[in-house]
Amino acid sequence: MFKYIKHTNYPINISKKDLKMAKYLITQFGGANGELGAAMRYFSQKFSMPDDYGKALLNDIATEELGHCEMIATMVHQLTKNATIKEMEEAGLGSMYAEHKKGIYPTNASGVPFTVSYYAVTGDPLADIMEDMAAEQKARATYESLINLTDDEDVIKVLLFLRQREVVHYNRFKELFLYYKNKGY
Repeated sequence: MFKYIKHTNYPINISKKDLKMAKYLITQFGGANGELGAAMRYFSQKFSMPDDYGKALLNDIATEELGHCEMIATMVHQLTKNATIKEMEEAGLGSMYAEHKKGIYPTNASGVPFTVSYYAVTGDPLADIMEDMAAEQKARATYESLINLTDDEDVIKVLLFLRQREVVHYNRFKELFLYYKNKGY
């Protein structure tokens, strides 16, 4: 069903340590508007889509979102790779280190763990797709905020790529919404 290609969708080569950015960036892995929530939302919603077109689209985007989780986790890892315990503490990552060392754990920027309450599944195709469109816009806005929080071009390039994918996903969901609306669902 899935084919794993052993590289990220966009090359990630961050050379500068930036623990504050890592702390902010983790929200796109496990925060309310992050990639893990998007992947699970779309994967769960696909089962109540009324046809194979909708099921396939949600499955495709859910799979891509899992790839985005891998990209965010790679970025956080590279940003924290050579950090000392003292540096982790100074950046506000001491509690993360205490429980996970430098492991990538899905939280928001404040350290609140991922929860399934971040996403909705109603079983109504139009309501779920509207939720998906809103989720993509929130993720886009978060990426824009993250871009504003850094001047590292290696980080910005990846964030711009991810931001653009949110725009593409929004447009695909909008097409699906109009298709289902015209079909009377």
